[in-house]
Amino acid sequence: MGDSTATADLDVALEKHRTELTGYCYRMLGSAFEAEDAVQDTLVRAWRSYDKFEGRSSLRSWLYRIATNVCLDMLTAGNKRARPMDLTDSTPLAQAALAPRPDNTWLEPVPDARVLPTVEDPAEATVAKESIRLAFMAALQQLPPKQRAVLILREVLAWKASEVAELLDTSVASVNSALQRARATLAEREQAGAEAAVSDPLDEEQQKLLERYVKAFEGYDMTALTALLHEDAVMTMPPFDLWLTGHDDITGFMTTLGAACAGSRLLPVQVNGLPGFAQYKPDPEAGGFTPWSIQVLEISDGRLTGFHFFLDTQRWFPLFGLPLHLEAEPDEIEEGV
Repeated sequence: MGDSTATADLDVALEKHRTELTGYCYRMLGSAFEAEDAVQDTLVRAWRSYDKFEGRSSLRSWLYRIATNVCLDMLTAGNKRARPMDLTDSTPLAQAALAPRPDNTWLEPVPDARVLPTVEDPAEATVAKESIRLAFMAALQQLPPKQRAVLILREVLAWKASEVAELLDTSVASVNSALQRARATLAEREQAGAEAAVSDPLDEEQQKLLERYVKAFEGYDMTALTALLHEDAVMTMPPFDLWLTGHDDITGFMTTLGAACAGSRLLPVQVNGLPGFAQYKPDPEAGGFTPWSIQVLEISDGRLTGFHFFLDTQRWFPLFGLPLHLEAEPDEIEEGV
């Protein structure tokens, strides 16, 4: 590898691409943790085989070639990550039962900062953000792996067809054909389900909606919450496959099976290009608050159309850099919260 300066320079050059590669691998794999593993593997492979890198392409496109191969290898197991509504029908509240499925079933949330590199162009930033939203990510997971790679490289990262063909060792015609098929699949899914219409950054109305949501949720005020929910709003809670639709069933769940969430505290997080919150619920044993979920909210037409509670707190809270305990505020202690 040459002297230690050259090695350090290469480390810096490779590291510069980590965030965008993590975003690419996350879109390919649907898992924040698998994406980080894939990028680590990519950078190790690049480091080891750098002597063979002949510079015919840029370092960036060489890294994407390695990352694509790593992801395609990981996807040969055929596992497609999904949301609860991709797997089962909605359950009426009266029949609600909490049945967990294994971790590798689920599309996972990701902090924006880990997958969205800083870019100068606002339009480019918006496309990047939209392409990690849960509905789009779920649609991507339905595509065969190579179509998925083509669609991400062409539509999200704006690569030319000739560059993608070179990366995948195939022809421009087959890249164009794969892109056409991928677009057709996504168009069908878009007709089947509404996409979150969230401004970037949030407009004033959406900001006010979130403030009202925090007040309603922390106060556990179901009347106020119902006023914020679209009548067809959806609520999911991975790792459970249960999902609920309609504000009556959602608020009904929250006051029965979900009653322990009363008195929760919400801290804002940037997750999947959408507004979200880290939810801490009261901890009757230790006092203060204990992590309960990462909430991801979908907004459309001035209402909440979806809220998704990711409950595996031991994995999610450290990923988002969040504490695993919140102390109660002095006034809460006095009030006996």
